[in-house]
Amino acid sequence: MNFDSGIKKYVKVAVIAFLAVAAMVVIYIEIFGIGFLTLRNASDGTLYGRFPVKVGDTFGIGFIHSVNKSPLTDFYEIKEDGIYVEKTVYYGFGAGVQTELSEGEKLTYGPDGSMIVSGFDRKMDDLTYFVGTVSDHTLTINNKEGISLRDLCGRNARVRFSYEKWRFF
Repeated sequence: MNFDSGIKKYVKVAVIAFLAVAAMVVIYIEIFGIGFLTLRNASDGTLYGRFPVKVGDTFGIGFIHSVNKSPLTDFYEIKEDGIYVEKTVYYGFGAGVQTELSEGEKLTYGPDGSMIVSGFDRKMDDLTYFVGTVSDHTLTINNKEGISLRDLCGRNARVRFSYEKWRFF
């Protein structure tokens, strides 16, 4: 066997292996998609940010409530067909916060004195927040470091959150 034919054979095997792996990646993405938590301007669709997430991941939107001036965080879960609200954590009763429970909801207390209302499990087809002017809103994905929505989107921005799957076709 001469040297050139050995290299050609090696290159052919390498190309076939590369194409096989690439085909498997394309098939995987087409079947499962690559998920993103996407933040857009609710008025004109301008993209503010896109964060990789998968089914089962959670995120929270925290802010200081404009009326009762205490921290409040809404928690959501990514499910196959969208975003679901799961619970709200807050630290003070007052105007604008939940005071009664609906069927299936429960109130528990955290070790820090927080009030946790859970049991919502409700799909949010149009999840929109107005970013505060006095107090910032903070996005936390899977309990990682918070992202300032004021820095990302600007004050008074109307931000729509959605779960988007990216596919090739």
